[in-house]
Amino acid sequence: MIYPAPMEKSSMEPAIGVIGGSGLYEMDGIAEVREIEVATPFGPPSDKVVTGMLGGRKVCFLPRHGVGHRMLPHEINHKANIWALRSLGVRWLIAVSAVGSLREEIAPRDLVVPDQLIDRTGTQAKHTFFGNGIAAHVGFADPCCQDLRRVLLEAAAIHTKRVHDGGAYLCMNGPAFSTRAEARMHRMIGASIIGMTHAPEARLAREAEIASAVLALVTDYDCWKDGEEDVEVGAVIANLQATSALARQVVREAIEKIPESPASPPHRALDGAIFTPRALWPEKTTADLAPILGRFG
Repeated sequence: MIYPAPMEKSSMEPAIGVIGGSGLYEMDGIAEVREIEVATPFGPPSDKVVTGMLGGRKVCFLPRHGVGHRMLPHEINHKANIWALRSLGVRWLIAVSAVGSLREEIAPRDLVVPDQLIDRTGTQAKHTFFGNGIAAHVGFADPCCQDLRRVLLEAAAIHTKRVHDGGAYLCMNGPAFSTRAEARMHRMIGASIIGMTHAPEARLAREAEIASAVLALVTDYDCWKDGEEDVEVGAVIANLQATSALARQVVREAIEKIPESPASPPHRALDGAIFTPRALWPEKTTADLAPILGRFG
């Protein structure tokens, strides 16, 4: 298998990544559109990466579940997805995610830009690029880039008043939705919204020195709220379709507001995070992580 060669630092154009539904890249004004099939050391990504130019910026779109929504959350190769985007120069990542609401004031068809994460997947050790001879421990106290969050909030405010600033995204294992007891527990521990994909994307993006944030589209009240129907696929799809056009508007607006130079704290997340001396890095691991570790020589 042939992997893309690491780009020279001088020619690496900082790009903006968008992970979400395949319809997100169906926006007016995207030029130079092409599909790129990226091979990674970790297997295939969810699908081809669609690249293009929008507002003078390079943008890379990746359908999280594959075109046609073919993959369940636990089948997504997050490591390959993030590696593929980083190999194409992505330094900012907007993750568009369908979520359930755990709060009365967050209603279906609202938008949320969370600032915190509760990871209940139990698979954190799987979601790291490190190991195999290189040990690293990145800071993750604030899992969402505050600079990118501000951009998303400003962009959303232009198009809707139904946007919530902050809150904790609880990431659970799927594919089944929560039980009533779980939903009540999630509310008790302070979660605001619930989904199945944010934790691995956020952890891997931080290790890849990609500034990431979530644009969450609320589809339901999970199963905790009296008087509301329990979450089911039909309602989720209907509410998601209703907010998809709004999501595209917000993403487009945000892309035009993102700084051209990567200068947010997550862009230097590996400073002081790598414990293993450079001289001891195994050749294969170093080669596999070339898009991430390239600046270390």
